[in-house]
Amino acid sequence: MASLPYPESWIHQWQWRGEPVSYVVAGPEAGAASADAGDAASTGDTVVLIHGFGACKEHWRHTIAPLAAGRRVLALDLLGFGASGKPRAVLAGEEAAPGDCRYGIDLWAEQVCALLEALEPGPVSLVGNSIGGVVALRAAQRLEQQGRPARQVVLVDCAQRALDDKRLAEQPPLRRYGRPLLKSLVRQRWLTTLLFNQLSRPGVIRKVLGVAYPSGANVDDALVAALLEPTRQAGAAEAFRGFINLFDDLLAPQLLAELHTPVAMIWGEADPWEPVAEARRWQDFACVRSLEVLPGLGHCPHDEAPERVNPLLLQALAGGAA
Repeated sequence: MASLPYPESWIHQWQWRGEPVSYVVAGPEAGAASADAGDAASTGDTVVLIHGFGACKEHWRHTIAPLAAGRRVLALDLLGFGASGKPRAVLAGEEAAPGDCRYGIDLWAEQVCALLEALEPGPVSLVGNSIGGVVALRAAQRLEQQGRPARQVVLVDCAQRALDDKRLAEQPPLRRYGRPLLKSLVRQRWLTTLLFNQLSRPGVIRKVLGVAYPSGANVDDALVAALLEPTRQAGAAEAFRGFINLFDDLLAPQLLAELHTPVAMIWGEADPWEPVAEARRWQDFACVRSLEVLPGLGHCPHDEAPERVNPLLLQALAGGAA
């Protein structure tokens, strides 16, 4: 991306389901890790960084280089975000046209696993922020099922998806009663496109970041530009439509209950959207090995305070989650 360029040697593009997938690879043998060329960088460990909703691989701007000092690091743009393709969304009950896409956790997890299969990077660890955390858990589950489990998963303020229908009983009465109307409204493409256009403005993005980053650190013009640029691309509103209609998709506890891969968690205590109290409950799952809570930080601590988060990531990736 023009706003936050990585070195040219890091940047790659791969075709999946007829759509371009943009990703970067840094660290040892990074130049060999091209899925299109069929060259595999198969020695050593690889860390896969999975961004959250509305973000992109550039959201790991302060993470990639420190991690790449001793290992290969892969960060991709999920379908619908960043510089990857943005196909038209199709919802349950709608007739799909060629090229349409059913956005959701399974799609993105399949994308992660397909890229890993193409790259053949050897042992991998999966790191996910927000909805990327749920994607990382589902990808880890898929890798277990394929007989090539990940070394570990690191969740950074994993999305709890409180609006999922399976959590409807937790909502206040007015929200419960209003759910059918809400679901009907957000299926309307004209409305979701209008809402998306209102949200994808520099001032609005900066205000949202101000809530997500309570310390205010690193909310800079470069970050705003990196998040804004993909919203100007054709089809950008489609992933938004698909995502806000995910009322019945996978939840992290469902995946944690079945997962054998070790899981470490890093959490901003001041996260305005994903309460750390829920993360503490997740410690009851057998696969969860650790929880690091960071006072004063919000939903994206890896970008808000990388000097505090990167050492914790390095510790987990060195085996601290085991």
